[in-house]
Amino acid sequence: MKINIYHLIEGAKKAKGEVVIIDVFRAFSLECYLFSYGVKKIRPVGTLNEAFEWRERDKDCILVGERGGKKCDGFDLGNSPSDIDRDMIKDKLIIHTTSAGTQGIINAQKADEIITGSLVNASAIARYIRRKDPKEVSLVCMGTAGKVKNPEDELCADYIKSMLLGEKIDGIDERIKDLRLNGGQHFFDPDNQEVFPKNDFYMCIDRDIFDFVIRIDKDELGYAANRIFVED
Repeated sequence: MKINIYHLIEGAKKAKGEVVIIDVFRAFSLECYLFSYGVKKIRPVGTLNEAFEWRERDKDCILVGERGGKKCDGFDLGNSPSDIDRDMIKDKLIIHTTSAGTQGIINAQKADEIITGSLVNASAIARYIRRKDPKEVSLVCMGTAGKVKNPEDELCADYIKSMLLGEKIDGIDERIKDLRLNGGQHFFDPDNQEVFPKNDFYMCIDRDIFDFVIRIDKDELGYAANRIFVED
């Protein structure tokens, strides 16, 4: 198995084979929580206009997303897992757009298959890929806004790669905790809690709590995120 690690939007464009689009803080951690709370389906989109077009098509859909970390104007929810209104999202179609994660999906045009990547389901991702046994795997660290590398996505890629290779990554829990001071500082800024609440940090670093992957399929209406359970 050939394992590539790519970075940012340009990396997503290069990615081939089984492609994992990684966005730890917060897009694909959030999607895992959304599925666990009972959403019907998630559709990732690249632009705000696409999201609002979905609202015209389905008045009951829930618009979720951010630009610059902040909830998009006219949206129902931002990109915060700790701010999810469970009653609002249960059994609903979610339209999701972000500055990094969903942009990676849109740009991974050379992929044979796309799944999303986060720490909260990293072990399930590794199990899923090992069972598929593809010739090539591309781990894409989307970074901040798809433009600047960040520590959390790099660590997630290293963790998934180590599991694919059957290797143990030393001090993984300590390295994850260290993200508080190296990558996750903004979650602890008292003046920024409305946009980046500290509980988001803890929810996004809670590794391996979900036993499913999120696979990105495409149909006549666009991209669709689907939950695929992976047994131990």
